[in-house]
Amino acid sequence: MPPKIVTVFNNKGGVGKTTLTYHLAHALGALGKKVLLVDLDPQCNLTIIALQMHAIHDIWTAEDEFIEDFASAREKHSDCAFKQMLQTPRSIHFTLKPTEDGTAEVDTLPPPIPLKDNVHIIPGRLTLHLFEAKIGERWSGIYQGDPLSIRTGTRVRTLAHEYAEIYGYDIVILDTSPSLGALNRHLLSLADGFIIPCSPDLFSVYGIRNIGNALRTWRRQFDSIFHFLSDQKRSNFPEKFVRFMGYTIYNAKRYSKHENDLNLAKAHHNYAVQIPNTIATSIDTANRLPMEGLLDHSIGENAVIHSHNTFPSMSQKYHMPMWELPDCGILDPEDRSTIGGNQHAFRDTRGAYQTFANDFLQRLAFL
Repeated sequence: MPPKIVTVFNNKGGVGKTTLTYHLAHALGALGKKVLLVDLDPQCNLTIIALQMHAIHDIWTAEDEFIEDFASAREKHSDCAFKQMLQTPRSIHFTLKPTEDGTAEVDTLPPPIPLKDNVHIIPGRLTLHLFEAKIGERWSGIYQGDPLSIRTGTRVRTLAHEYAEIYGYDIVILDTSPSLGALNRHLLSLADGFIIPCSPDLFSVYGIRNIGNALRTWRRQFDSIFHFLSDQKRSNFPEKFVRFMGYTIYNAKRYSKHENDLNLAKAHHNYAVQIPNTIATSIDTANRLPMEGLLDHSIGENAVIHSHNTFPSMSQKYHMPMWELPDCGILDPEDRSTIGGNQHAFRDTRGAYQTFANDFLQRLAFL
């Protein structure tokens, strides 16, 4: 059974997308789903949350010459040394580099990094903009059926399927940048579904409109591609164009007086209630899940919509989900009282994200 490939995306940055992605993956893992995270945001925020800095340094340093020129670096290494390199985790850009350079793919996929038994990650790399540039250069070649152009445009999806076949992933989550550039055009179009985390503000409302316009354009482009390509070459692409799975309000300010159903401060509530209608008018029905009540509420209803305050910064510092922090046993002295004094609130995030994850799985079944 091939995995479901999902992106977490918003054209507006700073909405907590990476925090949501990281915690969703761990909640899904706790529910028994095997999840692969792939950091395809050139800013590498998901990698920074998930891994210690020295581990990132070791991975990137070993790859530097391959990112410069993969074929040349490969020739400098003995077969044994190169095989050993492929037996340790590598960044996603390293694995995509042969496609970028138009050289032969590696025979063995580097292993992902386990974060939990059911949650693994392929780390990102700041040089990923080089692969994005190559996607832009080769885009027109896809219409002509050029093999290297098709390989470049579909390689991420192919890798997701290959990793799932080896490791048994149920879900592959692609973390993306907030841009609507060439890389994200491919990442969204090659996924099966996507969700939108939204800050309840003007910028998210306009970001949703941008996403809807982009999807409309991209769908026409891929329909044209399918018209020109043979059935064999079309098989590299998904059978259906990506579909919107739902949204969640995120990082919203809680209002203690409970004056509205979302328990939000007035300014945030004014924008939050605009989001469903903005999606309905901006994202075409054909680009949404055929699910009744899709826009009735945030994914997981109100489970994760309110700000976690400083909790995510602690999660990033210790590279673990928020709910594990009170019992991790490795807290620095200056953090023990802060986390200890809020331990129930930290632990409660587990249930909130599992509620979110259960709703997410229900929507995933419609893909």
